[in-house]
Amino acid sequence: MKLKPLLNVLGALLSLIGITMLIPIFISFYLNEYDLFGFVYSSMICITIGVLLWALTRNNKSLSNKIGFAVVTFSWVLAAIAGALPFYLSGAIPNFTDAFFESMSGVTTTGSTIIGNIETLPNLNNGIESLPHGLLFWRSFIQWIGGMGIVVFYIAILPILGSGGIQLFKLEVPGPVADKIKPRLRETAKMLWMIYVGITLANIIALTVAGMPIFDSVCHAFTTMPTGGFSIKNSSIAYYNNSLIHIITMFFMFVAGINFTLHYRAINGLPKSYLKDREFLTYFSLIIIISLLIFMSIAIDKGNYIANDFKDSLFQTISIITTTGFGTSDYELWPIFTQAILLSLMFVGAMGGSTGGGMKVIRSMVLVKYAGLETRRMLHARALIPVRIGKQHINEDVVRNTLGFFLFFISSFAFSSIALTFMGVDLLSAIGAAASAMGNIGPGLNSFGPTDNYALLPDAGKWILTFCMLLGRLEIFTVIVLFSRTFWK
Repeated sequence: MKLKPLLNVLGALLSLIGITMLIPIFISFYLNEYDLFGFVYSSMICITIGVLLWALTRNNKSLSNKIGFAVVTFSWVLAAIAGALPFYLSGAIPNFTDAFFESMSGVTTTGSTIIGNIETLPNLNNGIESLPHGLLFWRSFIQWIGGMGIVVFYIAILPILGSGGIQLFKLEVPGPVADKIKPRLRETAKMLWMIYVGITLANIIALTVAGMPIFDSVCHAFTTMPTGGFSIKNSSIAYYNNSLIHIITMFFMFVAGINFTLHYRAINGLPKSYLKDREFLTYFSLIIIISLLIFMSIAIDKGNYIANDFKDSLFQTISIITTTGFGTSDYELWPIFTQAILLSLMFVGAMGGSTGGGMKVIRSMVLVKYAGLETRRMLHARALIPVRIGKQHINEDVVRNTLGFFLFFISSFAFSSIALTFMGVDLLSAIGAAASAMGNIGPGLNSFGPTDNYALLPDAGKWILTFCMLLGRLEIFTVIVLFSRTFWK
């Protein structure tokens, strides 16, 4: 495999990440906080190495399909390494494994954190709220970049990928099929980012008007739209005892979990596109039905019906199905039935083409349809029955891809769960952590629940979960193909 085209793209990416660090540098300088030089050194390292790589390989831009897999995977790994540097060099997270875990959790929009345990991070004795403002912003910013996609980001910003860009776009955009909403790829990337930025700005304004401080509004909007879930408060959104803030956050999580192609159509005068889309209707119906089930379970357990419990049920359902991971309450205090439902939602995820993680609603629909058709084929062996969702015929290639994805997803989840139990993690915690990492959700169950963190997980377990985060965000095949013998021939 030719390395020069790969190094050329990675060099441009690294330089771009180094430039974006100027924002937290300004914040740290203005507030005179200790993370300033950590950002300065990190920015210099990224820009210097990035420019050198780009300059030495600038005449090698041809990207084959084969190189595309390596470009996308290594771009995300490199972004996580670069994102970890400010945490590590500032001394806020002195263990590089922890710093890398925090960064990979950020760029893949997972939202799991190691911050909050005094035994492992005594200098952060007040948890996340002990971090200086520059690092708080950086945690949110890397999630925001990762939400729409790192490759999509520099397709929109830098015309460096040429004809190979469409391959990278397909590999990175979540869902079984990557839609181009414009004839030209760069126009598609720009349009996606314009919609993304526009909704983010609307989120910031809405939160600020509702009473959230402007810095908090920016950071939370930057982690809501990518469905990332990093909060700048130890108790997440529950810190803001304000129902309006909770409702606004619910709305924008819901919006972020919708296919951005539908947002584009709505903006261009076709709002009925939402109601005509079967995946959207299924996504919406799941939220309503599951919220009611959870609310009824809580009400029966308590013996009374409280409006605030319904709001928390709805909030947590949207938070988990969109894989955001924000919380307004500790769902581990709810009946075990509700926890089982939320665990199941971790596998479903949001819509294809959204910023949400998980397997995606559309894949779940294809699997259910395929299972039903196989039952019918048992009775009518010679019948040619296509898979349809609504009036749309699902191509056999998409069905095969979905079945393969499901197999790899469940296998990776099972292997990770078993590996964590081998390290001494109890079964419930291991299952929750593996499902959370594969689905890019954040909170898990038991030891890694919504009010806990991953600080005490053994280092080997953290590396396993970071790999699961990458697998989940890049939808498995993009990463797994690099481990095949055929790829390296």
